[in-house]
Amino acid sequence: MRKSLAGIAAAAALGLSGWAFAENPIVPGWYADPEIRVFAGRYWIYPTLSDDSDPPEASPRFSAEQAQARKRRTVRPSYVKQTYFDAFSSPDLVHWTRHRRVLSTETVAWAAYAVWAPSVIEVKGRYYMFFGANDIQSDQEQGGIGLAVSDRPEGPFKDALGKPLIGAFHSGAQPIDPFVFRDDDGQVYLYYGGWSHCNVVRLSDDLRSVVPFADGTTYKEITPPGYVEGSFVIKRKGVYYLMWSEGGWTGPDYSVAYAMGPSPLGPFKPMGKILQQDFRIARGAGHHSVVNVPGTDDWYIAYHRRPLGDDIGEHRQLAVDRMIFNPDGTIRPVVMTNEGVTPRPIGHARTGGE
Repeated sequence: MRKSLAGIAAAAALGLSGWAFAENPIVPGWYADPEIRVFAGRYWIYPTLSDDSDPPEASPRFSAEQAQARKRRTVRPSYVKQTYFDAFSSPDLVHWTRHRRVLSTETVAWAAYAVWAPSVIEVKGRYYMFFGANDIQSDQEQGGIGLAVSDRPEGPFKDALGKPLIGAFHSGAQPIDPFVFRDDDGQVYLYYGGWSHCNVVRLSDDLRSVVPFADGTTYKEITPPGYVEGSFVIKRKGVYYLMWSEGGWTGPDYSVAYAMGPSPLGPFKPMGKILQQDFRIARGAGHHSVVNVPGTDDWYIAYHRRPLGDDIGEHRQLAVDRMIFNPDGTIRPVVMTNEGVTPRPIGHARTGGE
């Protein structure tokens, strides 16, 4: 039994979640689309609420306009449950604390349901959260990618604009699944897109608007082959890695692939898949994010997956495993585990082998 009584007592004494050793899933509950970051010396994960906990938590209050919007036909019934975000923080990737309702539709008047895939960045001591809402199916519906802001990584985050930042389709990309990336020169980019199209835009210095590129264009499509959703970008040793999810999010083909390029705009060379289901471990692995331990070349991947024997698409769980680069800069296929990772406090050397 991996959760020893002594370990549980120690975790409780620290005010943590009670998980004594690393294991996957990292937290109880149905969550998806995790974005992992480092803020204020802690790891933070911001996921989508995938399905109700047991028992379900109370829904937020809705304005008359939100209540009317919630009468629209949704693609899946679960979307009307997705009205807030929880977050999780950890000192070591093993012990996780839940922060409840860091953002809710109660503070975003235009959002009513399908609140998805938050992406958070810190700028000058404030925290900016980009997120999708309302799962719009056309430009005639209100919704898209919003922006909320907080003075703390645990929120509460409140709407910054009073409307979506990106509220329409451009180059066929549904405005969902944002990822915010700051390059070494300080320029901030937002990658996003569903419906098999991926766009990138430049953000203004205050992050509150989209600004043109040097060539005068605003929305650049950079869709790689096989792209479905969930774009993510890292930079390592001068190389930009565009990563994304392929396949259907409820199906066995859900997976993560990547490409390499010389700039945040590419061109990107597809390199293949690095994360797929493993019938010994879990199914439907995808919609990931990656974190680099500050001051090291050690990397970890956070992702969601479905437990074996469970066919409910919304039953997704959060996992963290190692992500390892080859000497030539390519990425090894990720080995999914049930054991998870060993404790990795920020500022401490890694222990153990690969």
